[in-house]
Amino acid sequence: MTSTPSPSHTTLSAGRPIPLWRNRSFLILTSGQGISIIGTQISQVTLPLLLLTLTHSPAQAGLTGALGTIPLLLFSLPAGALIDRWNRKYVMIICDTLRTLALGSVALALFLNHITLIHIALVAFCDGTLSLFFSLADQSALPHIVTKEQLPTALGINETLNSTSIMLGPALGPILYTLGRMIPFLVDTISTACSVISLLFIKTEFQEERSPTTEKLWDDIHSGLTWLWQHTLLRFLALLTFGLITPCSGFLLVLILQAQRLHATDIQLGLILGGSGLGSIFGSLIAGPLYKRFGFAHMIIATTWIWALTWLLYAFAPDPFVLGVVNAASFIVVPVYMVVQYSCRLSLIPDQMRGRVNAVFRLIAIGSQPVGIALTGFLLQVLGPTSTVLLLFLPQLVLAIAVVFQYKFLRRMQHSL
Repeated sequence: MTSTPSPSHTTLSAGRPIPLWRNRSFLILTSGQGISIIGTQISQVTLPLLLLTLTHSPAQAGLTGALGTIPLLLFSLPAGALIDRWNRKYVMIICDTLRTLALGSVALALFLNHITLIHIALVAFCDGTLSLFFSLADQSALPHIVTKEQLPTALGINETLNSTSIMLGPALGPILYTLGRMIPFLVDTISTACSVISLLFIKTEFQEERSPTTEKLWDDIHSGLTWLWQHTLLRFLALLTFGLITPCSGFLLVLILQAQRLHATDIQLGLILGGSGLGSIFGSLIAGPLYKRFGFAHMIIATTWIWALTWLLYAFAPDPFVLGVVNAASFIVVPVYMVVQYSCRLSLIPDQMRGRVNAVFRLIAIGSQPVGIALTGFLLQVLGPTSTVLLLFLPQLVLAIAVVFQYKFLRRMQHSL
């Protein structure tokens, strides 16, 4: 089978691609997800505040927050294989419907002043599981919404929306939290419901026509594992992403405690967190042009070094204003790196294997997040934010040095893209 999207949905009668601004399915999908991501960012930045209020312990807050990332470790492989068997659109609708109910239960419990750590942990685990299935289906569906040539542009737009949410969500989260602890979670509930509604209006199919399979689920999982591990470039990118993300998994706790150490107010904290979005928006806008100008190999090496060095700056911010500037600067590189590696993945992975291979990639790249968040919480309690930043910088520095020695390999692989 070919992985080319159906021409009737992505091209004009003359064979030219439909511009993204006229692609109804793409506009509906990105609009719904844009709203949903803002709500997600609001609740994600509020959750550590709520946990710190309930536990007064960074270690306990880190452990409870890590539960939301455990499904990634437990279910990535079977989820990817199932996504390649199931209808992707139905999966996305069902997952966000259940997420709406789960998030709504937190808002209701807070309204009734009857919230518990067990309730939060269960919802975090369920939300992480449903988000895993949703995101794997969403990633696999995009090449059926736009043409291959439009993928970098479409991904850049998605990163811009994501970056906007990173700016608005963290800025609004602490403010909404001061108005009422339930409000951020109620907003996230409504935003997730908007995602469900938007998906109902998309008529484009999210996958090729498939033949029924008699293979066992493990055989599908094994084929995905084998395919990625034998593909040297994707294996390299998965391991590199793992090395970049793991030390930074608990950055929200680091940022909140560093801001508190600098006596930042709730409004200042919101602005500091919102700086992530400003940096991400700028990064997403320059990602495409930089990729075209410097190429894959140079971009991978440069973004790895910038990622590590900007993390180090968190340790030396003398006041809330500088901390906000540092946070904004550090997030410029994130969408640039993600657009580069994500464009590579979508171009190389065949449609019939996209769910399971992306699941394997994600498991390798970010499956260690529960450990990273829990470890960060422990280090923060024992060492404090400044020493934690310095200690977590060391593995990033080693990784950045190692990537430089892979330049010839990256240049050789660049020609296959």
